[in-house]
Amino acid sequence: MRLTLLSCLLGLSFAALADQPLVIPVAVLGSAPKVDGDLGEWGSAGWIKVPITAALPKADRAKYGLEPNDDRNQTGEQTVQMKAGVAGDRLFIAFKYPDSAADSTAKLWEWQGGKYVEGKQREDMMALRFHMSGDFDRSMLTTKDYRVDVWLWSAARTNSTGVAEDLMHHITGKMLESAAEYESPDKKTIYIKKTRDTGEAAYKLLPRPKKKEADTQPTFEFSPSSGSAADVAAKGQWKAGNWQLEFSRAMSTGNADDVVFKPGQKVLGQIAVFNQGYAEHKSVSEPLMFDFSAVK
Repeated sequence: MRLTLLSCLLGLSFAALADQPLVIPVAVLGSAPKVDGDLGEWGSAGWIKVPITAALPKADRAKYGLEPNDDRNQTGEQTVQMKAGVAGDRLFIAFKYPDSAADSTAKLWEWQGGKYVEGKQREDMMALRFHMSGDFDRSMLTTKDYRVDVWLWSAARTNSTGVAEDLMHHITGKMLESAAEYESPDKKTIYIKKTRDTGEAAYKLLPRPKKKEADTQPTFEFSPSSGSAADVAAKGQWKAGNWQLEFSRAMSTGNADDVVFKPGQKVLGQIAVFNQGYAEHKSVSEPLMFDFSAVK
């Protein structure tokens, strides 16, 4: 089925790829911070300010056949502060950014008109993606062929488990089996295949209930994570109008579906912030260059 391109873009913005991506220096840490969303171990100095802007400006929605008044991006233009470091054989990344409330309820099944329908609740989320192979592009509005490793934290579905979703996205202009198809304004077809890493993820989606048992029912349930799907530790805390997040993963997992971080190398990446958002209703950074030069 052919879908609107904008429904799943991670990094949609129509500014040209910056000649020099913002550098995120990866430091050597004296000790491994606890991944709990408490950023006290990171100190007050050395935070990198990363601007994020709406993935799809309201003024551009009509160009893509979308209703301008259906703009639901509540993140807007703001600054995310971040730091990165290595302790032992693990990479740690910390973030803090403003959010007026902690939205930690995912959409529910709601009983309406004699059946269950999806509710409109949306949780806060944050995503990182790292270049794995191919011709990296700062958005999915491209027929370039490339793969990215995606880490997705969500306030309802993953935060309490301490494990982020770990996925691979393959974006290409060539026919790709089992991929979603997206039509761009110039009628080109872009194929995007999203796959979870091998193993068991931290939650499972639940089907629509057939019989009424309560006015609302959950759309997912927690489950023990395992394998490559359990590689990325992630935890957040909301404090005084800010989300504080930490991610951590082994530099090299040995899994084919994970990006490998090597001492001395540089890796392109990008971040996205969802304030009760989904699909194109988010704000994103320009590409970031994670610099491991200090790591020996």
